[in-house]
Amino acid sequence: MPTTSRSGEVLAAGAVVLRQGRVLLVHRPAYDDWSFPKGKLDRNEPSPVAAVREVEEETGLLVRLGIPLTSQSYPNGPRTKVVDYWVGRVLGDHDVSGYLVNSEIDELEWVDVEKAERRLTYDRDVTTLREAVATGRKTRALVVLRHGQARSRKAWHKDDRKRPLLVAGAAQARAAAPVLAAFGVSRIVASSSVRCADTVAPYAELSGRPVTCTDRLSEEDATERSVRRVVDGLLHSGEDAVLCTHRPVLPSVYDAIGIPPERHATGELVVVHHRRGRVRALERHLG
Repeated sequence: MPTTSRSGEVLAAGAVVLRQGRVLLVHRPAYDDWSFPKGKLDRNEPSPVAAVREVEEETGLLVRLGIPLTSQSYPNGPRTKVVDYWVGRVLGDHDVSGYLVNSEIDELEWVDVEKAERRLTYDRDVTTLREAVATGRKTRALVVLRHGQARSRKAWHKDDRKRPLLVAGAAQARAAAPVLAAFGVSRIVASSSVRCADTVAPYAELSGRPVTCTDRLSEEDATERSVRRVVDGLLHSGEDAVLCTHRPVLPSVYDAIGIPPERHATGELVVVHHRRGRVRALERHLG
């Protein structure tokens, strides 16, 4: 799970990027070390977003995040540095030969895993690499998203399906968009209610992906059977997906996934990492 900042901690994020028995390593001349691409979080930046950004900045590659790995924690001068890691998979071309080396990263290379264990400078990175390799073949993500904060039912006297997001809910929707991008979401499915469709709208605009709105996930029309049909389709689609719905529908979503229900704040995302429907890991992020 991503780390919450505490006093005296420096937060960072990165990825162990794997490809066909090899791992991507970077060399930092300032420290003369070999490690994984990583870096500090920008102000108010979610860890998954920072991880993807740092990989791109340090290697030129765009990745999607897979299973979260155990966070590293170690002394950093008078403070403690905490690094959140994920397994990373390259989107598109994996060639790094055209990367312009610089004073921060002067070498990068795809290295066989066994060789990488010997090349890595820090024992903690060897442990993280072994954990990443042990996750096995790549997984997919099904992101379960509860819609953002909406106008109260008491203050809304029209059709509840048209009840809109509050300003705070719209901000949650915008905050969720880069997190969904970090997990490579390509399928967007939402309840037909306005507050759900508007929660995924910023990501649809960011990604250029269409939104499928369905009564099968709406508070008024969802049934155990209709929810299961939607969830089964997403789990076996071979894509990374987001499903946005309502608090009363969430138990049916988790029942269809086959795991105990998770509690959601409004705008909160639970990322279900799975391999052909078999759940491998969970993580949560606030929108």
